[in-house]
This record gives sequence, C-alpha cells and structure tokens, in this order.
Amino acid sequence: MDATVRSVHVRVRNFGRGPSPPGPAASPTIRRALPPTGGLELKHRRIPKRRAALAGAGALALAATAGFALSANASPAPTSKPLALTPTAAGKLAAQLTDGTAGSYYDTKAKKLVVNVVDEAAADAVRAKGAEPRIVQHTLAQLNGARQTLKTKATIPGTSWGIDPKSNKVVVTADRTVKGAKLAKLTKVVDSLGSKVQLTHSKGEFKPFVAGGDAIWGGGSRCSLGFNVVKDGQPYFLTAGHCGNSVQSWSDSQGGGEIGATAESSFPGNDYALVKYTAETDHPSAVNLYNGSSQDISGAAEATVGQSVQRSGSTTQLHDGTVKALNASVNYQEGTVDGLIQTDVCAEPGDSGGALFAGDKALGLTSGGSGDCSSGGETFFQPVTEALQAYGAQIG
Repeated sequence: MDATVRSVHVRVRNFGRGPSPPGPAASPTIRRALPPTGGLELKHRRIPKRRAALAGAGALALAATAGFALSANASPAPTSKPLALTPTAAGKLAAQLTDGTAGSYYDTKAKKLVVNVVDEAAADAVRAKGAEPRIVQHTLAQLNGARQTLKTKATIPGTSWGIDPKSNKVVVTADRTVKGAKLAKLTKVVDSLGSKVQLTHSKGEFKPFVAGGDAIWGGGSRCSLGFNVVKDGQPYFLTAGHCGNSVQSWSDSQGGGEIGATAESSFPGNDYALVKYTAETDHPSAVNLYNGSSQDISGAAEATVGQSVQRSGSTTQLHDGTVKALNASVNYQEGTVDGLIQTDVCAEPGDSGGALFAGDKALGLTSGGSGDCSSGGETFFQPVTEALQAYGAQIG
C-alpha cells in the first residue's frame, strides 16, 4: 500500500464483481485496486484435525477515530515508564481512555500503548494508566472535521482517507485513476485543510477482490471463505458482500455440487455476506495456513493500529502485514464502503472474503485494495465484529 491511513475513504473496485480466474493458481499481476474476492478462506473438508497454533497476540478493540477517556475506576499512581503490554492488554487499556485524547496505536517493538494528547493534564492521566502519552497538534475533533469536509467536497472514485494516529493527520490516498480535473479538485480541498491532511498517491487502482482462504465457487466467480459461524444453532460462513451480491449458490470446487446458499448480503456501504450450509460439509472454526496446517479461531476481536496480522486467501495464500488505519472509507466504482480496516497486507482477485486474523482471533473479511503480491499494495478489510452483530451470528 502506498499510504498509511487510519480512516480511509477510497474509491475502489469490487474484487467480487465478475468472475475470477479459475483455479487456485495465483492471478497475474494486477495494477488496479480490486475487491479481494478470494482473500481468505477456511478449508472445510481438508483442514487436518490437528492444527498448528500460530503464535500471535489477540486483536485489539481500538478505533482510530474514537476518542479516549479516563476510566471511572481508581488509577494507579503515575508511572514514568509505560507498562509492557500484549496487543490484547493494550486494547483493553485503550478502551479505558476515552476522553481528552486524539487517537492511539500499539508500538509492537516496545510493546506499549501510545496515546495522543494535546495537553499535559491529559498526558498525566495517560501515564497514570500505564500508557505513553504523546503531545500532538491536532485534536480528534479537528481531524474528524477534516474527514467530514473531504466526504462533503471530495468523494471521488479512486480515493480514500482515514486518520493516522502516528502522523496525527488525515491521510488521503488517490489511486492512478484520479487525474486531471478530479485531481485538481481533490488537491484544492486538501490544501484548504492545511496541516491536518496529507495527500498521497497509489500506483494501483482501488478495486474489490473476489476470492478468499479456501476457494468457493459460484456462477463462474471465485471468492474465499472467511470464517465459519453459527446462527440459531445452524452452520453458516461469512464472505465478502460483493461476492454474495453476485452469487447465490456456492461450491467448494469449480463446477462442483452446492455446499451453501447466500442468505444475506450487504454491499456497498458494508462488505459482508452470510452463506448457509446446505450440504453435509465439515466446517471447523479454523483458517487454512497453506502449509499443511491450520489456525484454530476461538472468537472475533477488533483490530488495532500497529497490530501484526495475517491474511489467508485462495489466490495468494498466506501473507502478513500491519494494521495501518481503522474506520477507513473506500470509494469503489460500485459505491463507498465505510468502517474498514486498512493494512499493508497484499491481496489479489480471488482473495475477496478471505480471513484477516491475529493468532486465534478473527478480525476481518477481505474487501478490496490496490497493488498485488509481487509489487506490494494495500488491502482493506470489513471488520468481522460488525458482520457478526448484523447477522446475529457467532464464530464457531
């Protein structure tokens, strides 16, 4: 990905639209940002009973655009040195800090939570909780105001924006299709917002990706299965909404018999779909690691900026990277999707719907992005927690 953004609003093409190349072979290099219709899939029949457990921290419930405030609980005495925290512990700590801050992120090397503040009073409160305060220029309200201006005046296909807590700016990304009058318009709006906004450019084109972890097929398209879930005691699985919109009947092999049927789907706006199993098919709560083993998934969690993550998909298999922004907005040709997780993990067509995870926690479903796994790129993911809440389902 060319730009690091916390909340991104980008115009991206849905990878789930239209057929993906047959078979699990890696797709040719794509320069356009496409929705990952084959990002991560879970293998249902072929996952071995014994799965290798990946070392990794749980996901953090940390929103890039959310404010942070002190908990009402008693706080320990201020410390000069921040606590050493796991990503999960840092996420819990961040949830206690909801007022007077301007975003936060997890420092993976130092294993500490860094919280942005604009005055010393807030800094003391953050230290008292065991996090490291960082004095910044812009408040969260100012950054959110800049995002609203961008949404109102510069919602252009091929663009995205989100709050980057590390730079304390709204990072705007324009893909290669934004040029001429469109680029001039975008630049004018960005310049009017001054130091609160930074404009970056992507060599690729934002598009949805059609694919996932274990390949799922339907109507000539290939996507990826994200996570197996349970609803009302019945087995289902999650995949991308741009996949569910175009396919009603799914198979686990090209031209094979039906294993599931799309029950509900949402895209654009969101990018998730719920598929009900219609055949006697194994459906373990695990993700295919493409090395003969799998990672058990015990539940869902929120992603955290700075967190190390992995993605499994039927086209490009397993890749890892870092969360760069939360609550990102992407402007695909098909429409805008809000509330996405932005990462520097690569993906290609056929990966859409695939799983984004950290250790045994499900984080997201592959939506779309730009670039490929040869030259690199950026990929956006639909948070799993939102899909589970929308459908009343549970990981399982």
